[in-house]
Amino acid sequence: MARSGYTLPVFAAAAAKAALLHLQGHSAQSLALDLLPGTADIKIQQVARLTEDSALAIALSDPGDNLDLTRDTPLWAWVKLTERQSEALILEGGEGLGKTVEGTPAIYRYARQLFEANLLPLIPDRYTAIVTIILPEGRQLAQRTSNAAFGILEGLSLLGTSGISQPLSAADHLETFREVLQKKVKAQPNLVFCIGSSGMQVAQRLGIPDAAVVQTGNWIGALLVEAGLWGAESVLLLGYQGKLIKLAGGIFNTSSHLADAKLEIISAAVLRVHGDLAAAQQVLSDKTADAAYQSLVELGLAASVFGALAQTISARATVYTQKYANVALKVGTILTERQGQVVSQDAIADLLLALHQG
Repeated sequence: MARSGYTLPVFAAAAAKAALLHLQGHSAQSLALDLLPGTADIKIQQVARLTEDSALAIALSDPGDNLDLTRDTPLWAWVKLTERQSEALILEGGEGLGKTVEGTPAIYRYARQLFEANLLPLIPDRYTAIVTIILPEGRQLAQRTSNAAFGILEGLSLLGTSGISQPLSAADHLETFREVLQKKVKAQPNLVFCIGSSGMQVAQRLGIPDAAVVQTGNWIGALLVEAGLWGAESVLLLGYQGKLIKLAGGIFNTSSHLADAKLEIISAAVLRVHGDLAAAQQVLSDKTADAAYQSLVELGLAASVFGALAQTISARATVYTQKYANVALKVGTILTERQGQVVSQDAIADLLLALHQG
């Protein structure tokens, strides 16, 4: 059975609570946190007084069995007590906590509610607690996410609507995705598969109705077959190219824990489209799919190579569904870069997108 964990706001709030309690003479290796609703016992890695009126506590992120890049990420909370200001609790962002385009800390509603529920009752009368959240690894980790495309800059965000981190990438939860698909396809035979949160954001920006959108996690192949078996007429694949291009190589579960041949697939496409050995070698020497894409942009080859990859993905997905579901499912592909900008889309995607936007 997959193990649930907790979202980043939970560990940030726990660290802040631990620091505030430490200032009041109370220390513990773990503490109870109100999750709104429910409670959780959160382990505190370290806590120390820095000055007479400030303390620092550290908690490590634990998302459970979810394949989450923030696993074991340290969250620091520096809490300083001052004379009462306009508010009893002030939240600030330190290094590694992202900022919105307006320059405010990327601490969203649920996270703020967590801080208020767990800290306000502990703040003495006539005092204000200034809480600064620091993620030492946040800026580096944010480069591996699509945060910048959605207005979160220079770090990670404290985002979420719940404290529980469901392991949606664990095999146990494939059934959840299947159930959602089965409900949606009954009312909407033309579906849009969104790969990752960036795919969801792009779908919204393109005006695709929510009724057509299905999240896939890494199980694109299984859900293509499911869609075919339940009578879908078409599927538009929409998401980050570093995930979707795996389908061009016949990899239909896109978890990097199972297979990761992104650079080899892009390199093979360079050779197939242009026969350019030097460009193919450049792609293989790049460290990420993003870097490979940028290399091809600089060489003037990106549009043709990723256009060919989009066509290959659609073709292989169609064959895959025909093989395992024995149906002729129309499939189109839209590839995006990590920041959410469209890299390429094939002719079938043009038609399917127009269908959803019309």
